[in-house]
Amino acid sequence: MIGQIEGTIIEKNPPEILVEVAGITYEILVPMSTLYQLPELGELVRLHTHFSVREDAQTLYGFFDAETKKMFRSLVRVNGVGPKMALGILSGMSVEDFVQAVRNNDSEAMVRMPGIGKKTAERLMIEMRDKMIEWGSDDNVGSDLSSQTKSSFTKDAEIAMINLGYKPQQAARAIAQVLKVNPEINDSEELIRFSLKSMI
Repeated sequence: MIGQIEGTIIEKNPPEILVEVAGITYEILVPMSTLYQLPELGELVRLHTHFSVREDAQTLYGFFDAETKKMFRSLVRVNGVGPKMALGILSGMSVEDFVQAVRNNDSEAMVRMPGIGKKTAERLMIEMRDKMIEWGSDDNVGSDLSSQTKSSFTKDAEIAMINLGYKPQQAARAIAQVLKVNPEINDSEELIRFSLKSMI
């Protein structure tokens, strides 16, 4: 079992990144919430990891914080939710937002995620509800994760661009580039406008 990896980021190609550790390069799949928090290429990073072994594949998943890794593991235990869908959920929602959605029985928030239909959203609500006890009170979740998750306006912008027909990877790259050049942006509409312009 590989619990954590610390090494140098040598490539970012969402959702995959390459991290070099002592001369060995690891392919790691990460959610967008983790991608946004990664340092620049050539810099050191430490990721919490989940190693999945199947008959046809061995895959390493990486997460910027332990809470996101814990939620990923909870999600993949839900019937009908595989690693790909779990990554999609954690790319479009922070752990805090997901916990709130489950507690509020807000299946509509789930349906807005790519690849999640109404039946899957309802199943998530039912199967994850009991597990939310592990995440403490709403206030505790918010304070523990606020510094670890990307601002909601960034996630809103990415979801909007995906709904406009752009691939998640395209939307993520455009948004990341805009924020790099214009870090003062703090509004989803403005971020969407700049991101769309950058893709023309």
